[in-house]
Amino acid sequence: MANNKNFFQNVVSEMKKVSWPTGQETARFTMIVAITVIFFLAFFYALDLGITAVIDLL
Repeated sequence: MANNKNFFQNVVSEMKKVSWPTGQETARFTMIVAITVIFFLAFFYALDLGITAVIDLL
């Protein structure tokens, strides 16, 4: 039982050392990820259409 108490004390101690992002940083990073995903979605969609058009010409 003492081992569990020591474990949770260590967990709390380590969590206090964590540098958490602010709400504004989280929103900005989320927007960057969303824009990147949309960009790659459009890029690979256009690439797929191009490859399909080339294959249809053959």
